[in-house]
Amino acid sequence: MMNANRPGRREFLKQAGAMGSLALMAGLPPGATALGAETGSVVAETVLPVPPVEPPQYHIKFAVCGMSHDHIYGMVGAILRGGGELVAAWGGEADKLATFTKRFPNVKIVQTQEEILDDPAIQLVLSSQIASERAPLGVRVMRRGKDFLADKPGIVSLEQLAAVRKTIAETKRIYGIMYSERLEVKAAVYAGHLVQQGAIGKVIQTINLAPHQVIQGHGDAGGGGGRPAWFWNPDQYGGILCDIGSHQIDQFLFYTGSQEAGIVESQVANIRHPEHPHFQDFGDVVLRGDRGLGYVRLDWFTPNGLGTWGDGRLFILGTEGYIEVRKYTNVAVKAQGNNLYLVDGKQARYFDCNNLALPFGPQFVADIVNRTHVAQDQVQCLLAAELAIKAQRQANRVTLKD
Repeated sequence: MMNANRPGRREFLKQAGAMGSLALMAGLPPGATALGAETGSVVAETVLPVPPVEPPQYHIKFAVCGMSHDHIYGMVGAILRGGGELVAAWGGEADKLATFTKRFPNVKIVQTQEEILDDPAIQLVLSSQIASERAPLGVRVMRRGKDFLADKPGIVSLEQLAAVRKTIAETKRIYGIMYSERLEVKAAVYAGHLVQQGAIGKVIQTINLAPHQVIQGHGDAGGGGGRPAWFWNPDQYGGILCDIGSHQIDQFLFYTGSQEAGIVESQVANIRHPEHPHFQDFGDVVLRGDRGLGYVRLDWFTPNGLGTWGDGRLFILGTEGYIEVRKYTNVAVKAQGNNLYLVDGKQARYFDCNNLALPFGPQFVADIVNRTHVAQDQVQCLLAAELAIKAQRQANRVTLKD
């Protein structure tokens, strides 16, 4: 807890926000005000500064081919920020297409996927169509000479994974998967900077707690308008570990730096959705990598009182300290997300990361142009998908008594 006699929070954060870009680059801002020093523990608060606005370096033309999940809006937003121009869209569901058209009234709506695949001006295709259909579409896209960005899970079976890897090898195209809980969360991005700077020493373990909400009533996280029939069918959505677990396994690989990893154990359950007997509303996974360990817990039990779709948490344990990220809210404190806490051998610090820029969009567009893999390592991207699929395939099905 912070010292009750500290200066006013608003004034303090104003002072911290004036640290400037030098402090941001250092990762551990030296000008942060220290509180509670008389006790030997230091607690500091820092609002990371607003970075200078930089125009996109590159320009590409892209299209949307399938919008079954509302994550498509975040995906489009990232590519637009990176210099992409949205030139065409296709959607298989009339209600989803109508909503998309209202959001992007000037986009050309085509009648078939082939119109997008056959257009030589389109360099990148985005898709959030039904999860089991994403990889086959991506293979077709790559064989037409275009790059592909899928919503997670980008792949739902080992057979699809083999086809994607084969097509990448033969075409040299990019198959990206939008693991947005790392790539599009500012505090998660900053956690990566701190880890790379050695702020907590060598990473030992990541713990991801990823609660979700079935019916949200608002927003683009996926349940704003209720859930479609395919959401309840694991053959189509992939199962809880493959679906939302892919986000968390991506984070385990990224923060530990593991290049090889396996599933120690995994389990799934359907506890409160008997009307959908094949659905899974709880799951967890234990992972072991060559450079770190991991644990993931997933569920669909977020209560309405939270005020957002899930109280996502990330814990990164290092040999010299630890990081906690409270991604979407700071429960019972403030509704604001992007909260990062860092504890090392000298002090405890809180970072408000909301001012940071998100790098994925500009980096991914640059990768399209330069044929690089800065935004997302291709091998790590597909390894995360592979581990999520294997966790799902070998999971024990658990039944709890009432």
